[in-house]
Amino acid sequence: MQVRDVMTQAVVSVQPGTQLRDVARLLAAHRISGVPIIDEGGACVGVVSEGDLLIKHASHAQASRQALDWIFGERHDPDETRRRAATIAEEAMTSPPIVIEPDRPIREAATLMVDHGVNRLPVIDNGRLVGIVSRADLVRAYLRLDEEIVRLVREDVLRRTMWLDPADFEVTAKEGIVRIQGSVDRRSTAHIVVRLIGVMEGVVRVESDLTWEVDDTRLEPAGETEHEPGSASVTARERPQPLHR
Repeated sequence: MQVRDVMTQAVVSVQPGTQLRDVARLLAAHRISGVPIIDEGGACVGVVSEGDLLIKHASHAQASRQALDWIFGERHDPDETRRRAATIAEEAMTSPPIVIEPDRPIREAATLMVDHGVNRLPVIDNGRLVGIVSRADLVRAYLRLDEEIVRLVREDVLRRTMWLDPADFEVTAKEGIVRIQGSVDRRSTAHIVVRLIGVMEGVVRVESDLTWEVDDTRLEPAGETEHEPGSASVTARERPQPLHR
């Protein structure tokens, strides 16, 4: 599953010169936690989040403390100082933004969010904003993906490929981990089923509780190690004899 399959295309965005109080109103009205900042050319130049606004609000309570720090020579992060003094989106935004392309797998989006500690990613295609993907989008996507995996295991692997009745098996999936229970005729069949599930897109691991009636993995092909008592091998009996010596 790709980012384009789960992203929100109708993106709420603001311009660099948008007043922060207007940004706050948008966040509250649309019940979102951040908005991308789009310049006149349509490029995403940053993101303003609830966290950025909280830094601004916190600056009022710490104004007297900052004055004392300045008097005594305490140093501050210039980027944080800029955000505390911000009045427009451009001054408070996080830049450059962490972005992703629409054809990237959703697991890559999840990794970026975790690694960078962000809750959303602007989706960029050829330098232009085409959507936004949030953690909530990914959670819903993983739930849908698990449901799709179960359906494909039952219909494609069990019914169409192995000619087995899906009703004879219990299949569950959670966050890409598939568990299958049931009984098959041969141990080799169980191995094949597990391998087929394991190579499916979105499957992280397969936990098999399959049982079997015959362990055919220990059987040796007839004729390789056993021969009829007192007789030559089939190969020897059928070998053609030369016509001339």
